[in-house]
Amino acid sequence: MIESITISGVATYDVMPEQLNGLSQFNFLFGSNGTGKTTIGRVIADEANFPTCKVTWKGGTKLRPFVYNHDFVERNFNQSPELKGVFTLGEKQLDTLAKIAVAKGEIDALTAKIQSLTLALHGEDGNGGKKGELARLKEKLKEKCWVQKQKHDAKLQGGFEGVRSSMERFRDKVLQEQASNAAVLLTLPELEKKSESVFGPTPTTEASVPAIDTTKILVHETDPILKKRVIGKEDVDIAAMIKKLANSDWVREGRGFYDVNDGVCPFCQRKTTDAFAESLKEYFDESFVTDSEGIADLATNYLTEAVRIQKQLAGIIASPSRFIDVERLKAERELFDAKIALNSQRLAEKKKEASRAVELESLSNVCAAIEALIDAANTQITAHNKMVANLATERATLTAQIWKFVVDELNADLAAFNKEKDGLDKAILSMTDKMEKAIEEKRKKTSELQVLEKQATSVQPTINGINTLLRSFGFRGFKLEKAASGTSYKLVRADSSDAMATLSEGEKTFVTFLYFYHLLRGSDSDSGMTTDRIVVFDDPVSSLDSDILFIVSSLIKGLFDEVRAGTGHIKQIFVLTHNVYFHKEVSYNPRRQDVATKEETFWIVRKCGLLSKLERHKTNPVKTSYELLWEEVRKPGRSNLTIQNTLRRILENYFKILGRIDLDDLCAKFEGKDKVICKSLCSWVHDGSHYAHDDLYVSMGDTMVDNYLRVFREIFEKHEQHAHYKLMMGDDYVENPSVTTTA
Repeated sequence: MIESITISGVATYDVMPEQLNGLSQFNFLFGSNGTGKTTIGRVIADEANFPTCKVTWKGGTKLRPFVYNHDFVERNFNQSPELKGVFTLGEKQLDTLAKIAVAKGEIDALTAKIQSLTLALHGEDGNGGKKGELARLKEKLKEKCWVQKQKHDAKLQGGFEGVRSSMERFRDKVLQEQASNAAVLLTLPELEKKSESVFGPTPTTEASVPAIDTTKILVHETDPILKKRVIGKEDVDIAAMIKKLANSDWVREGRGFYDVNDGVCPFCQRKTTDAFAESLKEYFDESFVTDSEGIADLATNYLTEAVRIQKQLAGIIASPSRFIDVERLKAERELFDAKIALNSQRLAEKKKEASRAVELESLSNVCAAIEALIDAANTQITAHNKMVANLATERATLTAQIWKFVVDELNADLAAFNKEKDGLDKAILSMTDKMEKAIEEKRKKTSELQVLEKQATSVQPTINGINTLLRSFGFRGFKLEKAASGTSYKLVRADSSDAMATLSEGEKTFVTFLYFYHLLRGSDSDSGMTTDRIVVFDDPVSSLDSDILFIVSSLIKGLFDEVRAGTGHIKQIFVLTHNVYFHKEVSYNPRRQDVATKEETFWIVRKCGLLSKLERHKTNPVKTSYELLWEEVRKPGRSNLTIQNTLRRILENYFKILGRIDLDDLCAKFEGKDKVICKSLCSWVHDGSHYAHDDLYVSMGDTMVDNYLRVFREIFEKHEQHAHYKLMMGDDYVENPSVTTTA
């Protein structure tokens, strides 16, 4: 049974789909010629020829379609002088018929099982069941995975290359990596830092940070001379006094003034003896001079090394490598500079007072820290340069590490997903296996049934049935006979001459219908007459007289009874027609109240402009001609070209014929502008009933029509017939319409 039909991009149907959904056992489609009814029948007959359309079958089980339309007539009556035989089951081979009945029952049971499994797998709409649960589970995981992608995409997008634009591909990549990724798990900061190099602009090799040699300056700060008390010779006669006063540095400083003052003491201004001058000279002997020069050299060399190191540090900081912690390096340099300044002061004091022991601030810690920063940077630079030399491998490695991190973040969600998915996969596998076995078993049973059917089929019952109907309906000028082949028919006159070419249009239509009617109870081959089927009648009463029209509708309604009772192989029927009388007759159902029953659906096929539209109706949309006139008034897309004739017929039917009110008297209750409009409406009504003024039709505008519709409503209100107007407008009735009036 067909549950829905989607039609788009074919014949007069737009690319935007039109749908017949919620279909039932009996489906009635009414529409004028050329609106698109035949296209629906053709899609049902061979949906494979219409790739832009879709037919949805209940439980996924496709039934054999039997479609009566112009194509059927052309194929069976106009292309060959003979008709294919209709094979039906005979009635005398009781044993074979019993076996056929058993086989058909087994096939029906298997079909029901397949439909049940299909429903459990796919649900009623194809989006439910276990596969629907699995799809929703995957959808839920997809959204969680996408949250992680968006969270890290800004800095790790290089690792997501190829799946960044698709939620489905990203989720599938996560599942793939979960199953196979064995990369090292890094922290997010590590991944982000590596990504800057590996996935940034194509990297180049980096120069190493120059090393700084601090060996010499560290050796200088441990020179023994710093702690040595440098004084003069102790066995000189003035040594005792200098030692007692501990003013060796003071005397050494004063000696310079003494030497340039011609032997006169610069302090007491007295002339000294030669012996005193000799004592001073002997006191500051060569050893003293050597040690003093050593102190001066140490100070010079120390400051030279310090300046060299400071210049190197300044160069590194001025053009820092991106791998070095330049802020820490700056801090260490400031500490280095401070200690150098302090030590420079102490060395200056030592030079001035050689007899004092001094100790320099150690630079070992700050030098070690500086060297560590440089070594760490160079270690990273070495790794970076190695990466540049082997970029493809590095990118692959980093990509794997990024996915390892993402999978680790989703670990709990993936565990829950896999647990639920395993259960669904097992259920789906089990159902699929059962369905495949049922399909195979059905195939075997169908083959067995075909063998049995061949043993019990005959084309003769159809000849007898059609000829009986032809005679009973007064068609005595021709009949059906078995052709020479024994498996086909021919139409002959009473004198056995060929009657096919001389049939009237009505006779051909009736014979065609009877042939199709009997085909529904059999098959055009010697097997397949017990297959379940759906039937489409597309305007089966074209060219038929009214009495034959009644007969055709009665035969079709007989098929309805078989479907209701489940006694035949027809499971669903579609009736498409443009004939109002046939539609009213074939769709008559005494059990129907105001709305359609569960076993039926009603549709109108319209053509809006050049495009076909499908409209579902809760009840039979084809009513009396008077009801149809009001339906035209209710339609929002009413035709401005025909509305005047519609209004005329309503006013004539209700006021003139039923109410016996002269149309000219309708305007008596209007005044002013509305009276003019009313009289114009009545004139229009009289005009429209007899003439076709092309210029009037072309110039008719929406505003003009709105004004006439407003006055049309007020005619009912002023003659106390508002209740009738409200009844006929139904759901489209507006309590206080606001229509702009244009004089």
